Amino acid sequence: MMTDIVCIGEPLGEFNATRGEAGAYRFGLGGDTSNCAVAAARQGAKVAYVGALGDDEPGRTFRTVWAQEGVDDSHVSTHPSAPTGLYFVSHGPQGHVFSYLRAGSAASLYGPAQLPKDLIASAKVIQASGISQAISASACDAVFEAFATARANGVLTAYDTNLRLKLWPLTRARAIVHAACEMADIVLPGDGDAKLLTGLEQPDAIVDFYLKLGAKVVALTLGHEGSLVATPSKRQRFVPIKVDAIDATGAGDCYDGAFLAEYIRTGDAFAAGAYANVAAALSTQGYGAVAPLPRRVDVEARIAQEAAGRA
Repeated sequence: MMTDIVCIGEPLGEFNATRGEAGAYRFGLGGDTSNCAVAAARQGAKVAYVGALGDDEPGRTFRTVWAQEGVDDSHVSTHPSAPTGLYFVSHGPQGHVFSYLRAGSAASLYGPAQLPKDLIASAKVIQASGISQAISASACDAVFEAFATARANGVLTAYDTNLRLKLWPLTRARAIVHAACEMADIVLPGDGDAKLLTGLEQPDAIVDFYLKLGAKVVALTLGHEGSLVATPSKRQRFVPIKVDAIDATGAGDCYDGAFLAEYIRTGDAFAAGAYANVAAALSTQGYGAVAPLPRRVDVEARIAQEAAGRA
């Protein structure tokens, strides 16, 4: 059975600070492309993950959860000595703050020679991110090789710019991320990262920048202001829906997964943008990256509710 989406990157164990109790954390799972994979699977897409885990409890937990979510992990290797990476999330007046314990992780040792090229060549979309490339030189090369394989076989490529300056300096990030975006059919930037990477402020200018690099579709997330989807011939702004937001840790990744799943299903970037806009908002109503990710039934119910409210 053909895989719809293959996500490449680093899975991370998550410790998310609970509000009101100092030093208390909830354990969960994270990592941007893994979150994207689960989000897409919950929308009904057939998803596989590519990368590496440690032979440890977080790694085993990932495999259990991926199996529950229907994410194929048969191309995820287990490193005998390197660990699964970890991160911690705290919450303050400026939003969530991330701290990482990931140096020398199993995923950072992954390289081009380990890529399942047959899987990549037979998928519909290959998805990766700036973080997928920032964790090591070999992981960076693996993404470029995966995208080259995809493009040679007529497979769509999708890239989230996801900038983490704790992993690499801005000058290097710009060079690598822009090179990856030149190989991407679908670019999925967040406005904060995009402003730093492009030096531009206005959403329309940012999407123009990525379209000029060669993207067929740009879906720019704008946080509490919604999103902007653009193709070379059309663009549309999507305003956010009202929710009781608790934690936006996985909202951008949810947007990516929901967008790609709906784009594959409909072939319509603007329908995908409208759908992902709602899914991302719903994902902020609980703690952690994975647990609050909505399923298709939840998203469709809220879309119907919004439509009834406008009638």
